[in-house]
Amino acid sequence: MERDEFINALKREGYAEIATVTRDAHGTVDDHVHPFEAKALILHGELAIRIGTAEQVYGTGDVFHLQADESHSERVGSEGVQYLVGRK
Repeated sequence: MERDEFINALKREGYAEIATVTRDAHGTVDDHVHPFEAKALILHGELAIRIGTAEQVYGTGDVFHLQADESHSERVGSEGVQYLVGRK
């Protein structure tokens, strides 16, 4: 999915806050939750998200979606990661 197409989709779906996040290579974030729903498009790099015992790896062009208060951990790939995220 292209960046502009994704932004338009976020707006249609009610995501009022849109931001770009950049994380350094090999970074990790232990289990945590967010008080908001998040939907993101990977712009560059790779991000692995673990929910419970299942881990999904997302690369450039992939979209991930997390519900509010959904416990998850994150692991950044060897090139770092940059993603565009909508929050509501």
